[in-house]
Amino acid sequence: MCDFMLCDNITTHEADENMKQAKLLTEQDFKRLTAIIDSLRYPTRNHTAVALSFYAGLRACEIAALRIGDVFDAYGKPKDTIYLSAAQTKGNDSCTVLVNKRLRQQLTRYAAQHPKQLLKPAAPLIFSAKGDGFSPQTIVNLFQRLYKLANIAGASSHSGRRQFVSNLADKGINARVVQALARHKNLGTTQRYIDINDNKLRAAVELLG
Repeated sequence: MCDFMLCDNITTHEADENMKQAKLLTEQDFKRLTAIIDSLRYPTRNHTAVALSFYAGLRACEIAALRIGDVFDAYGKPKDTIYLSAAQTKGNDSCTVLVNKRLRQQLTRYAAQHPKQLLKPAAPLIFSAKGDGFSPQTIVNLFQRLYKLANIAGASSHSGRRQFVSNLADKGINARVVQALARHKNLGTTQRYIDINDNKLRAAVELLG
């Protein structure tokens, strides 16, 4: 299973290094990113791509592979669980992705904004101006453009996935559960995603008081 956005084209070591370099966004970064997305064309589509990254931990290749029928049911309602085939993950295993409240809210906005798109289950979820799907690389380029316009240095299409894992760990979720939600085969991979700093270490020891 891929552990980076274009996993077929890079080594595991390169993937690890790129992941470590992906910036975690601050609250102010998110505000700037939101403002930039709202100022551009296709804000609902772009907010949806970002939500899939930050609230579901999807890789760029997985976001590009999603179809309407993967995400919405026959009534146009967001599904509680997204099922990804091995082809969609660029790996050897199919997997499931759980849809949380914040992602569901964004998908509901998507449905309201693009009702005609929902009539085509095989259509790409993230679509271009011509209605075609995005490739993994164009998803990567989309994130790069948004972060550049928002003046967020060091962020990449992998920042959302890294933040997804780090936020789960910060909330005290068991490491094995985080591993399952991140869809990592090895716990060591999950641990490399988690940001550690002095404030977090101090907060941890204070729990013993």
